[in-house]
Amino acid sequence: MKKTLSLILALCLVLTLMISGAAMAESEWKPSSTVSIIIPAGAGGDTDLTARVFAQYAKEMTGVDFIVVNASGAAGSIAANQVLGAAPDGHTFLYGHNLVNVANVAGVTDYNYTAFKLGPTFAKNPANLLFINPQKYEGIDAFLDAAKANPGTVKACTEVGAYTYYELLAFEKAAGIDLDLVDVGSASDKVVAMLSKQVDLMPAAYLAGKDYLEAGQFATIGVPTAERYDLLKDFPTFKEQGIDFVFPDCDYSFYFPKETPDEVIAWYDKLVAEMETNQACLDAISAINVIPYYLDSKASEENDAAYFNTFTEIAASLAE
Repeated sequence: MKKTLSLILALCLVLTLMISGAAMAESEWKPSSTVSIIIPAGAGGDTDLTARVFAQYAKEMTGVDFIVVNASGAAGSIAANQVLGAAPDGHTFLYGHNLVNVANVAGVTDYNYTAFKLGPTFAKNPANLLFINPQKYEGIDAFLDAAKANPGTVKACTEVGAYTYYELLAFEKAAGIDLDLVDVGSASDKVVAMLSKQVDLMPAAYLAGKDYLEAGQFATIGVPTAERYDLLKDFPTFKEQGIDFVFPDCDYSFYFPKETPDEVIAWYDKLVAEMETNQACLDAISAINVIPYYLDSKASEENDAAYFNTFTEIAASLAE
């Protein structure tokens, strides 16, 4: 009995050492030079600002320099292609939400999330609000009346083949209207189009419209989430207003070249997990009206798979 117990203890010790050794191996990797964070958006939007929060705290916590590289256009494929062609050494990754999946469903690209190796998820934005000009429309009823009375003429800004494009198509179907979808570009371009009155409707994150809401230049006609998030507790959902319109949230994840080693992904998993316990970092995320939200790389991949299936179903339903 004693020999058996000793053998079990010895085996446990060996197993413990093996696990400890594996953990050490995972933590031994670290970037040896500046890391480029490629984002499919211009400066100043929610994707850009959350990436810059990550870059700031990653530098503070590791001593490594992280730079944000803005590469907007072509439904995110310009940025995605840069990463697909990058060395799989952990020094370049794509940062964004849903982009590679939506572009694939739209036929812009021939690849989806499976062309990459998923890293962690850093933050979440609820699905985009829909903004209008309150001087032109008193609220959702006035907007819908105008859209129904003038099919195909009320203009809504988007980027064809991107997240907002499918959001607007889904809204059209749920509300029983036909809009004129105008491709104006990224989030900052959409704000310019709204302010200059080139368009009547803008899908965007709360961050993009917050200051204009407070100034009375914009109003929102609803949020396409199943329930109200605390971040948007003052704004009604479309479901509350009798329109069956719910759209996927925006989860900001890391996409690495496919052959990136597991130890690199493990390092980023650990870094982002530690960030999500850093109160200063959490406050910085919340300060730009985004929700801190951590998923490790495995959960991020499962999340992307679910999003891809959702967008595939949305596209199929819109084609009916």
